[in-house]
Amino acid sequence: MTGWFKQLKGQTYPLDRLALGLICLLSVVVGLLILSGDRTYAKVREFSWAQQTVGAEDTAFTLTFNRPMNWQSVTQQLQIAPPLPGKTSWSGKRFAYTLTQPIPYGKSFQLNLAKATSSLGATVEPFSATFKSRDLAFAYIGVNGDEAGRLILYNQTRAQKTVLTPPNLVVLRFKAYPKGDRLLFTATERAAPNAAPVGEMNAKLYRVTTGLASESKSGDLETVLDNKDAQILKFDLSADGERIVWQQATRQNMSETGFWQKVQDKAPERIDIAGTGDFLIAPDSQTVVVAQGQGLAVVPLNQNGSGKSLDFLPQFGMVLNFARDGSAATMVKFNTDYTRSLYLVANPGTPTELLRIKGSILSTVFTPQRDALYCLLTRLLPGKDYREVPYLLKIDLKTRQQTELLSLNNQRDVSISLSPDNATLLFDQALTGAENRPSAADGIEPRNLWSLDLNSQTAPATPTIVTAGTAPQWLP
Repeated sequence: MTGWFKQLKGQTYPLDRLALGLICLLSVVVGLLILSGDRTYAKVREFSWAQQTVGAEDTAFTLTFNRPMNWQSVTQQLQIAPPLPGKTSWSGKRFAYTLTQPIPYGKSFQLNLAKATSSLGATVEPFSATFKSRDLAFAYIGVNGDEAGRLILYNQTRAQKTVLTPPNLVVLRFKAYPKGDRLLFTATERAAPNAAPVGEMNAKLYRVTTGLASESKSGDLETVLDNKDAQILKFDLSADGERIVWQQATRQNMSETGFWQKVQDKAPERIDIAGTGDFLIAPDSQTVVVAQGQGLAVVPLNQNGSGKSLDFLPQFGMVLNFARDGSAATMVKFNTDYTRSLYLVANPGTPTELLRIKGSILSTVFTPQRDALYCLLTRLLPGKDYREVPYLLKIDLKTRQQTELLSLNNQRDVSISLSPDNATLLFDQALTGAENRPSAADGIEPRNLWSLDLNSQTAPATPTIVTAGTAPQWLP
């Protein structure tokens, strides 16, 4: 056995010599690569906004590389045209760019990256991609002629107006879905000629497409809730667009009211919520804030058989609005001296009183960066007759400075809406004088939509009439 092993050990074959030679050659090549460093191209594997249409909710994009990078070189060499102000961060092989201002709507953008280097000195493979922002558009309810009571979309980017709903429906209220591709609204059947005005007791809940999404058309209508067994009183749409919450009264007993919800395409279900006051779904889409007696209750929508409140805020009587990220809300306190206080309620944080007035606090809207608040208020006029005049006020949330923007006419029923790029405030005003006469059939009040340029170089800015209409809402 020993002799056989020695004999085998001493033998060599051509294949063995070839394999040994290749091993030696590859070892030399690997060694040279290690000594000379990594000279292969670094490259972008993924750009999160490539060929995408983005909106106000899209506040950051990422670039994912095939290797760790010299992040300072990436920051210096990244180019976006037209420019988008932002700040950078990174982790591992991923680079993030967070916008510091709302993205301008109705524009196309080009992103380029070249001459940046990896952490080992390899030059990045040139990268280029495009993306665009949504068209700037708003919806409103028409008031004149064939448009009266119908939902109308105005695409400001394309200067194009589209009537979305059929002539047989009178729209009462509407909410936009998060991407602006659909509108959720309540409407009643239009009354026959010379019939009494149609009331809200026969409202149904509908959904209609706007045509702003890719490969979709406008005006596709579907019924979400009918009115056979109950009267729909109020409704709200969650920030993610997946949940509808409404309040209804049963037709057999109109004093019996309750809250219901519908999640995506599931069947409606009742929610165990006490109270019949105003309500708003919080930005987390999982809770609702409801006025209950002498305060506000925060109630979970995923109840699992329990409607127990998560929190109760006894000092406030009304919730007006939320910041988009859910970090703050505006609430109203009704004081014992018959004044009203507007509070900023941070989450977490201590509520802060922003103002106290003798008039009314009608609505508020946060700027996208949550650095300012636009308020629709009323001023109580002196005299025996109780008269209120609405006005627009801006509050800087950092300095608490208040700036009155505009005094309106003496009609309280005003809607305001801030454009997603934080540039324009829309509001409506009833016509005054003899021409302020409602339509005999539908009770639709003649109104005009006005636009206030918030970036105007002149102070105070002068509003301009946009069109005849009411209840304007900028789409997200």
